[in-house]
Amino acid sequence: MTETFSQKANLPLVRRLEAVGFRAWPASSVQYDGSWQVRLTAGHPSNRLNSIVPLDPSDHRDVEVRLEKASRKFEAYGRPAVLRHTPLASPVLIDLVKERQWTHFDETIVMTCDLAHAELPDTLDHLPTHDIGRFVDANLATDQVSPKLKPALAEIINAIGPPCGLFMIEDPETGPLATVLCVQDNDLAGIMSLSVAKKRRREGLGLEILTSALRWARMRSARSAWLQVKAVNVPALALYGRLGFREAYRYSYWRREQAQ
Repeated sequence: MTETFSQKANLPLVRRLEAVGFRAWPASSVQYDGSWQVRLTAGHPSNRLNSIVPLDPSDHRDVEVRLEKASRKFEAYGRPAVLRHTPLASPVLIDLVKERQWTHFDETIVMTCDLAHAELPDTLDHLPTHDIGRFVDANLATDQVSPKLKPALAEIINAIGPPCGLFMIEDPETGPLATVLCVQDNDLAGIMSLSVAKKRRREGLGLEILTSALRWARMRSARSAWLQVKAVNVPALALYGRLGFREAYRYSYWRREQAQ
């Protein structure tokens, strides 16, 4: 699959979606080396926030030296170097990490939907909250993630530049049931942090909250929606397909294992 990424993709679309994705989930430190981005965020482990991101398939000048230089930045953070492999990555760079036996993982599908013409189900509507702290608590709870990540996640959401809607479904007795973050970047609406409490899945809550976010974005003149989903997440793929999302391209990661 990885060898065919660049052969199948619409590269101008990939560039645009990668750019809006970075604005929707901003790293605390971004450094450039040619067309490569080196994204690092000390307080959060997400690979989106901590990876080397090549943005031009033809940029492979001094590739060995540059990869080593970028890798040392990760070592300074006490982390293994991670490379984001999209259709914008040079085949020369990918061949190099394969040769050096980096570990390949986490294939993800980027999907888009024609929001202007999408037929959204008639579900219960929810309005976005402006309480970032409350949203972060709800998202960590439904995702079953450590509360220790609250400061970092709150910092990320506060740093988002484009307008965003924070959506939650809560039960007065049992607490948060579902969350989603929608980031509207001009005519594009990005869906982030969709999460449903484990005990309440398959009850339509994901569809309900996602539809609310998409309606909100459409009312604000967004014409297309995009999201990222792991290739192995079959239930999520079925949900997104039901709403008209289709695959635009795929990406994955390569990680350099640290010496023991």
